[in-house]
Amino acid sequence: MKRVLLALSAAGLWGATIPAAAQEDVAAFFKDKQIRLLVGSAAGSGYDMNARVFVKHYQKYIPGKPTFVVQNQPGAGSAIVGNAMANTAAKDGTAMAAVINGMPTLPLLSPDQARFDPTKFNWIGSTNRDTQATYVWHTSPVLSLADLQTKELVVGATTPGTTQVDFPVVAKAIFGLKYKVISGYEGTTDIHVAMERGEVMGMGANGWLSLKALGSQWLKDGRVKVIMQYGVNPNPELADVPTVFSLAKNDADRQAMLLMISRLEYGRPFFVPAEVPAARVEALRRAFDATVKDPEYLADAEKALLEVSPMTGEQVTALIKQVAATPPDVVARVRAALEASSK
Repeated sequence: MKRVLLALSAAGLWGATIPAAAQEDVAAFFKDKQIRLLVGSAAGSGYDMNARVFVKHYQKYIPGKPTFVVQNQPGAGSAIVGNAMANTAAKDGTAMAAVINGMPTLPLLSPDQARFDPTKFNWIGSTNRDTQATYVWHTSPVLSLADLQTKELVVGATTPGTTQVDFPVVAKAIFGLKYKVISGYEGTTDIHVAMERGEVMGMGANGWLSLKALGSQWLKDGRVKVIMQYGVNPNPELADVPTVFSLAKNDADRQAMLLMISRLEYGRPFFVPAEVPAARVEALRRAFDATVKDPEYLADAEKALLEVSPMTGEQVTALIKQVAATPPDVVARVRAALEASSK
């Protein structure tokens, strides 16, 4: 009953914060409209599953009840989607994006790819705070963090700009971990197939939620093992798994890894372009807040093994601005590690 009351309360919140005339304008605008949701990762990935489950329920809380069509545009760490949203997407609220959480750091770490300023976007919210994990196939010669410090671990990945590439590359540069990253896979499911075939030994960094959703049977059968976790705070479900911060010997190391890991706090972010009218942004944010408390959405998320630990649009905005203000020397150190790995 408590969840139901919270959902109803949040559902009415947008009406309490938007003047009546603006409410009517927002509802009138979205009535019979279709919102195009661009997902910056491959179909079947954890991000894609999360977005599709979410919008199924989200649309009923938006004034005027628009419908959604989901389009996948994977590649370049969601830079493709970020660039499209800044430059070519509709600016009226009928285009929204769900992106890989590394996208907001691309202007700092891969400025040649980013034709957008993440602090200018209107962030609608994030459905969960994320934990990333290094996990290995049961036949891998590397079966612990201690092993990873002395033995090479060949890991599959998609593209630079994603945690799958960036986290192990930076951890290798800062802490000397023996990752060998093989990038170019289209999505997580393809990497999992490569693990089964013996092409790679595991994944250097991938969402714990994604592993639970896509590889739950592997976990039950012991075919994969999590040997390290990345996160601002340790995940209670991985209480026996060491964190990357356990390797830090000084504040400089911690700062560099924090630049990378802070993105996990807004693990599954949604946003619309900067030019969307304020009343529509407010309505979309309050509809987001209602959806993440909706009992039917939470039930569907649980069935799909998707955890919900949301951040509001305002909270995501504040964190992205904080990350954008990272000291230049810290940015330079991390960028140098990423650039060296691509040579």
